[in-house]
Amino acid sequence: MRAPRHFIGLLLVSFLSIEPAFAQVITSPQIDQLVEKTLKTFEVPGIAVAIVKDGMVIHSKGYGVRSMHSTQKVDANTLFGIASNSKAFTAATLGILVDEGKLTWDDKVIDYIPEFRLYNAYVTEDFTIRDLLTHRSGLGLGAGDLMFFPDSSDFQLKDVIHNLRYLKQTSGFRTKYDYDNLLYMVAGEVVKRASGQSWEEFVETRIMKPLQMENSAASFSRLKNKSNVIDAHAVIEGKLRTVRRGRLDVGNSAGGINSSINDLSKWVIMQLNGGKYGDGLSKTLFSTKVQDDMWSPQTIIPVRNPGPYNTHFSSYGLGWRLNDAKGYKQISHTGGLPGMVTQVMLVPEMKLGIIVLTNQQSGAAFTAITNQILDSYFGMTGTDRVKEYSDRLRENTANADKVTDDVWKTVAAEKESTAAKPTIHFYTGTYRDKWLGDVSIVPDNLRLLFVSKRSPRLTGELFPYKGNTFVVKWNDLSLEADAFVMFGLDYEGKPVSMKMKAISPLTDFSYDFHDLEFTKVK
Repeated sequence: MRAPRHFIGLLLVSFLSIEPAFAQVITSPQIDQLVEKTLKTFEVPGIAVAIVKDGMVIHSKGYGVRSMHSTQKVDANTLFGIASNSKAFTAATLGILVDEGKLTWDDKVIDYIPEFRLYNAYVTEDFTIRDLLTHRSGLGLGAGDLMFFPDSSDFQLKDVIHNLRYLKQTSGFRTKYDYDNLLYMVAGEVVKRASGQSWEEFVETRIMKPLQMENSAASFSRLKNKSNVIDAHAVIEGKLRTVRRGRLDVGNSAGGINSSINDLSKWVIMQLNGGKYGDGLSKTLFSTKVQDDMWSPQTIIPVRNPGPYNTHFSSYGLGWRLNDAKGYKQISHTGGLPGMVTQVMLVPEMKLGIIVLTNQQSGAAFTAITNQILDSYFGMTGTDRVKEYSDRLRENTANADKVTDDVWKTVAAEKESTAAKPTIHFYTGTYRDKWLGDVSIVPDNLRLLFVSKRSPRLTGELFPYKGNTFVVKWNDLSLEADAFVMFGLDYEGKPVSMKMKAISPLTDFSYDFHDLEFTKVK
């Protein structure tokens, strides 16, 4: 879901291979050392790690603490928001309905949701359930995510479905991979209309209950017991802090599940057994045919470099990312919400699964752990993935900080010449975007404020930058998403429109400010 700050470039990069016969695989004490080093290097309060091999859990352990403000330890039952790892569950719910003959992957979405509309009539009429799951809609990366992110907005699912029609395409339908969340929310609604159960009820009764994922739930609010949950954390202005827990109640099918490594191990074992579970694998959650569909390439993802395991091809299936790695197939996904990021990886040919859950939004942390474990199965020696990803993180952060520092230096210089600028009242008024709604630009003493009506966490001060462009610094520093705000003028020199763009290259893609087109209405 979320690609947190310091996480861009790592979210979608992880690889697997098959275990060489000569490999000395990593031991549990070595994993302990690896995770402890990771906790310290990336300032992560708590991590949980599980490894599944040949149908058994061979390592399952928590490390560190649930919150920086307590001494309660993370254990194998500690609950984390797994964010976009929920997407594989959504694909599975639809797969179960395919097995039951209640729908097919290529049924038209409008046959289940008649009010569903996208940017043009052809795409709307031809859009299938398969298209909901494969990130090839023609919409841009994270398009429309501001309707639920950050999570203070008042948008309901019906609003999200209605507003899809206002999001402009950035590529041809079915021609390009651009990760999205909103269409997975629509997929959850398809489950409801085809089954008569909400997606939340369906995933809990048809997947979690049979697999005995007893502590998990389809959303944080549905957890029956919250006595063993993590707090969310992020490094903000150089200091580790707790941050507001990300919630996705408007669309849990995109990223709402909360679970533990103990429960997710049962999910992974079932996946590695081709949909079978129970004593002697006597029960079936979904068919081998459905799993083949979920694990078959649907959308090509460009591979810009081979990565650590010589990957040549990459694609997205149905709820899973698929790669080759040294000639073998990898099935994986990652997930990110404010203050927590997670990863699930499978190597079917090895009957191997790795799960890493964290309560800090550094994707470098879980990537380092997963890849160091994988190295041991590949027979690779002499690698230090913690150092490698720490160095990369430091470089990416330094580059991003230079961009933002230069912007704020310009802001400071502009402050000295404000007398030559129009008064702040010049820009005040209400500006309306078709899908985000109204934003007020209002004076506050000598300050100018940006206030979103429907997403109140998007409130902050506007600072003059260059010409008719300002910079907004959000009151909630945990957003880490300062943005340019550019006012458009008419022929009389009066402001009539407003556009936005994130400043830092590490800003979470769900802050899709660039998709907004405001018109002044009063």
